[in-house]
Amino acid sequence: MAEEKLLTVRDVSVILGVFEKDVLDLAEKGIIPAYKIGGLYLRFKKDQVEQYKKDHHQAHPESQAKEEKILPDMLHDFFYFNDFYILAVFLIALLGFLIYRGL
Repeated sequence: MAEEKLLTVRDVSVILGVFEKDVLDLAEKGIIPAYKIGGLYLRFKKDQVEQYKKDHHQAHPESQAKEEKILPDMLHDFFYFNDFYILAVFLIALLGFLIYRGL
């Protein structure tokens, strides 16, 4: 029997058309069933996400039109989920500059 592939927070946000933070909020409230792998990372079953999407859109048909993401919200999400990598690149560039300058 093939194992079912669990979805990540990003996958669910794409399927539902919402921000990743909204997916985390829905999971914390127990609205969407979520599973923790190693106590840290949330994963979701595709059929449960599809069922939520179907139920949610039937209850709120006006939400079917995808809302445009506002640039500040998109930037906030980007920095929220990538802050470590941005900081690491900055520190590596700074260290490279200092080594090059001979300090």
